[in-house]
Amino acid sequence: MNKRSAILNYLKTWAIFSLLAMIISCSHSTQVEQVDIQRINEMPDLPEPYQMIDWHELSREFDQYVFDFTLEGKFLPFIWLDDNRRNFDQTTFGLYTAIGDIRQGPEKHNGEFHESIGSLGALLGAGLNGIDKTDQHGFNYVKMIQNYFNSENGWNIMMNNTNSDIALLGGGYGRDWWYDLFPNVLYYAVSDVFPDVERSDSLLLIIAEQVYKADSILDGNYHYSYFDYAAMQGMRSHIPYQEDAAAGHAWILLAAYHKFGQDKYLEAAKRAMNALTSLNESRFYEVLLPYGAYVAARLNAEHNMDYDVKQILDWSFEGTHAKDGRYGWGVIVDRWGDYDVSGLVGSWHHDGGFAFAMNTFDMAWPLTAMLPYAPQYADAVGKWILNASNASRLFYPHEIPDQHQWLPEKKSITRNVIAYEGLKKTDHLNKPSLDGISPVALGDGPLWIEGQPDESVFSLYGSAHVGIFGALIKETDIPGILKVDCRATDFYSRGVFPIYLVYNPYDESKTVNYSTNEPMAQLYDIITGRVITAQAESTAEVEIPARSSRLIVELPVDARVHASKGKVYVGDVVIAY
Repeated sequence: MNKRSAILNYLKTWAIFSLLAMIISCSHSTQVEQVDIQRINEMPDLPEPYQMIDWHELSREFDQYVFDFTLEGKFLPFIWLDDNRRNFDQTTFGLYTAIGDIRQGPEKHNGEFHESIGSLGALLGAGLNGIDKTDQHGFNYVKMIQNYFNSENGWNIMMNNTNSDIALLGGGYGRDWWYDLFPNVLYYAVSDVFPDVERSDSLLLIIAEQVYKADSILDGNYHYSYFDYAAMQGMRSHIPYQEDAAAGHAWILLAAYHKFGQDKYLEAAKRAMNALTSLNESRFYEVLLPYGAYVAARLNAEHNMDYDVKQILDWSFEGTHAKDGRYGWGVIVDRWGDYDVSGLVGSWHHDGGFAFAMNTFDMAWPLTAMLPYAPQYADAVGKWILNASNASRLFYPHEIPDQHQWLPEKKSITRNVIAYEGLKKTDHLNKPSLDGISPVALGDGPLWIEGQPDESVFSLYGSAHVGIFGALIKETDIPGILKVDCRATDFYSRGVFPIYLVYNPYDESKTVNYSTNEPMAQLYDIITGRVITAQAESTAEVEIPARSSRLIVELPVDARVHASKGKVYVGDVVIAY
């Protein structure tokens, strides 16, 4: 062997040993033991029939269709301008709640009846999927949405309508707590996706102050139907008490703490969580309770708290059993006819089950974002989101057979981007052709007011939130194994590196062709505490054990991982807890 060959062999050997040393030094052998959620255990490992929508593409197509002012035809366009200049001296916009809703539109009620929960959901979903809503066709929709900030009535929070008179027509106003609170959760999220919009920071601060004052006055007692944010007092009515509003308060206050750095918001978030976790049963009402699981996990990880995340998850999935609450509201575990529908969110009690698109989309937001802080729930969330995303295609009229939907003859107007409001075990609108059919895709729109068109079964309001799925869910090369983005909805986080959940539902290990964000990346698995690929060049083969997860952090190839005091770091950046 000549001298040159000897040197090359030495260098190759050195490189191999250096690479091995780096992998060993960048690993720690602590396995994250997984925690079961009983109701998720009862769901199918691989739901049938299985078919996954391209949620990202559907989300972008929804925005393109619904925000098109030039559409012509019956019930078109779906958007209009509202120049009543409520709360701020600017034009805003409205979206129909359901197709053809006769209560709404530019000629009805002076063009003022529209709902922020639909509009904010649409802006959030678009932004999460790469659409700039601050500069689209000459409109800054993120600034225009500020008219829902109700200052004229003294509440000084985002609300579902721009004024109280319009709100009495439907859609909640000082009756349902979640209707008043959830728009603020949505607005905080939208403002993180679209930062630095004029006036947004001042509104976020006012909202934080209002929620802070409200939580201080409530002082752990959330046993109310709603809260009057002008009079600053809890209110009771015929509506069931909504104690899970504490989760909504906690989410907003934690976001405000990270946004503005004021310790009082952190302490108030803890106080709201104390109120939530002091309950002795589930009080899940509409959407807010699962956000408490995210806040609990993050406070535990970042602030050494000890909230019972599992209890909140169990409450969210098992749902409300209290007779004085919204009995039956939770997560469905069932097979209706020939379709697995487990994972959908709604009532497991109402006529055997009634699931809703919006609520299912919204639950994915906190549960996936929770995993960087509570990786022990990776398998549970992976199995749930596989079931939920598979069953959610049944909301869409071109994805469910005609004989299983309420209005197949009019489905063309949806372009398959506007879904039915819900999926029900049986029809409650008394259509003879659906007698004995299960499940049925339908909506309550025709029941809202006399004269509503049949097309009001198609819900823009619920469909607007599809962008959450669009940002989170991508398929891999193996059907049934998804790549789920755990940072997309982790708003106001300190997370620097992408984190993806990849769950294998099969009873044998599988190797997926994993695609990376960057051309070169090191892949670190939080679950096993090991570098699984030292240098992936756009793709890497990743083995996933049977019915188990990888929680993959994508790192620079030269990153050095080290553990200290229960946390895993790259430099001074925490990547795992």
